[in-house]
Formats: sequence, C-alpha cells, structure tokens
Amino acid sequence: MAAKRIAVFASGQGSNFQAIADAVREGKLDVSIELLVCDKPSAPVVERAKHAGVDAFVFKPKDYPSREAYETEIAEELRKRQVDLIVLAGYMRILTPTLVEPYYGRMINIHPSLLPSFPGINAIGQALEHGVKVTGVTVHFVDGGLDSGPIIAQTAVPLYEEDTEASLAKRIHEAEQKLYPYVIGLIAQEKVAIEGRKVIVKP
Repeated sequence: MAAKRIAVFASGQGSNFQAIADAVREGKLDVSIELLVCDKPSAPVVERAKHAGVDAFVFKPKDYPSREAYETEIAEELRKRQVDLIVLAGYMRILTPTLVEPYYGRMINIHPSLLPSFPGINAIGQALEHGVKVTGVTVHFVDGGLDSGPIIAQTAVPLYEEDTEASLAKRIHEAEQKLYPYVIGLIAQEKVAIEGRKVIVKP
C-alpha cells in the first residue's frame, strides 16, 4: 500500500504540524506531507514547513475576491500533488463547499474540546467558564458545519481547580499532539470508515 499523501492546513504556531512531521521523520507515521496551506505569510508554521522540507502554499485572503476564489486555487494545488487527505491543524478559515464537498471523508480537523461540547472559538476558555470537570480533544471529519462532522476519536483531559487558561491549554495541546498522528495513522492504514453519523474504527 502506497503511503497516503496529506496536506496540512494551519494558520498559527504549527505545533500539530510539527507533531505530524516529527512522527513521519521518526518512522512512526507512514504518510507523505505533500503541502502546507497557510493563510498567514508570517505564521511560524511556514518556517516549520521549510525546516521539514515541505512545500507551502501561502496566501493572503484579502488578495482574492472571495473564499471560493482562493479555495479553487488551493484545490488545484491539492490535485497537482494527488493529495489523499486534508489535515486541518489550527486553520482559522471557514471552508466552503469548494473544498469540503470533493474531500468529504478525506478531510479531518482537531478541536480542543470533547465535541459536541464547546464548538467554535475559545473552546478552552468556554470549558473553564462552565466549570466542567473534564474536557479534551476531538478529531472529526469535516462536513461543512461548525465542528459538527462525524467523530473519529477523542481524548479526555481533566480540569483542576487551580487551572488557568494557559495551564489547561498546555495539557490540551499535549493531548492533541499525541492523538492527531495516531488518527492519521489509522486513516493511512484504511482502518476508518464512516457509516452515517458514526465512524467505525477497524481493528
């Protein structure tokens, strides 16, 4: 089985990009990172991609007349590289059907809560504000809604009374960096299937 070809979309620091790249470099993850897509030219993730030897498509949304316009260009870059799987890793743009529809079942996202709790922005702050005892990390397929696609895997992260947003975020990010390469590995081994709202993970 040929290694899956993936594209990582990110907008910021790129810690999850780095975790994936490290897993590939260490031989723990049998995929090929073909492309980084980034909407912020100054984002640290761009430098991480350069160090990892990964091509980057970097753009400024304001340079395009619409979301569909830049997503059409992204789609062409994905096609040129025969990308099998899109991995959203802190990509802060809402996606349109231009990308979501052709890649449904082949596009995943990671979110810093136990969905369906606390979708959208500031999930870590929401968890603290609500006083929950457990939050976590979710990897799910992207369906065009707000963090609403079928859930593939979740990891629980406890909250402590002394937690601040920074201390909780640190543990959340550590959990993300373990869970995301693991899930990508399952998909690369073709062990993941969608059946309606449910995701079946084969042994």
